[in-house]
Amino acid sequence: MPKVTFVVDGEARILEVDLASLPYSHHGLRGSLLDIAKALDIPLEHACGGSCACTTCHVIVREGAQNLSDMQDDEADRLDTAWDVTPHSRLGCQAVVRGDVVCEIPMYTRNYVQEGGAIQLGKSTRPQPAAAAGGEVR
Repeated sequence: MPKVTFVVDGEARILEVDLASLPYSHHGLRGSLLDIAKALDIPLEHACGGSCACTTCHVIVREGAQNLSDMQDDEADRLDTAWDVTPHSRLGCQAVVRGDVVCEIPMYTRNYVQEGGAIQLGKSTRPQPAAAAGGEVR
């Protein structure tokens, strides 16, 4: 089983992924970084629904690029429009996992409104509601 590591704000979450039994989340290509992220509750933005029509699922592959599917022309063309592209950039919706990989989710690709506030690796850090008089939360 491949190990997929997602790094957000310097915090790494290492996941052993059974690609054969992972339910398809219908976000990006089956087995893509985006598909895996959505199935396992990792906050990876995808404004276009994973159809290679935007760049919000832009990730930077830190290790294991050889364990991802080859980049196709449509992904390369779309990445040309992404902000702060590096030689190790990929679109999470198009990069299909074939082995161990480490990718970083850049801060500027996150949508805190859609993701429900300051979410880090599936944990919300939004303030909890204040208790009303009498100790009840309403």
